[in-house]
Amino acid sequence: MRKWLGLIAWLALVFTASLTSVFVSTGGWYAELNKPSWNPPNWIFGPVWTVLYIMMAVAAWRVWLQGGWKGQRTPLTLFLIQWGLNALWTPLFFGFHLLGWAFVEILVLLVFIILTIRAFHPVDRIAALLLVPYAAWVGFASVLNFTIWWMN
Repeated sequence: MRKWLGLIAWLALVFTASLTSVFVSTGGWYAELNKPSWNPPNWIFGPVWTVLYIMMAVAAWRVWLQGGWKGQRTPLTLFLIQWGLNALWTPLFFGFHLLGWAFVEILVLLVFIILTIRAFHPVDRIAALLLVPYAAWVGFASVLNFTIWWMN
C-alpha cells in the first residue's frame, strides 16, 4: 500500500508544477507574438505535458522505491530542482513576458534534467529513460523560446 501511495504522492507533486499556469494568461499577448512556422499548435501542449508529467512522476517514484529519500537523496534532490525550474518557466515567459530570462532559465532547466537523468541511471535505468522524452521536449522548447525571443 505504501508503494502505491508513494506513486500517488509523486503524481500529485509533479502535477503541481502546472499550477503556475493558473496565475498567468496566455491570451492576447502570446497570440500577438511573432512565432516561427514550426511552432506547435496550442492544443498540443496540454496532452504532451500530461504525458511528460506522468512519466516524470513514475521516474521519480521508481528511484524513490530504491531506498526512499534517505537512500536516494542526490538523485531526488536533482529531480526536485529541475521540477522547481519547470514550474518557474511559465510565469517568466507567460506571466512576466520575460522571454530572454525564460530562455536562460530553460537552458538551466535542461542542464538539471540531464543531471537528473545521469543520477537516475545507476539507480533505475527505466527511470532515467522515462525522462529522455522530457529532455527532448524541453530541448525543443528552448530552441522555440530562443526563436520567439529573437523574432520579437
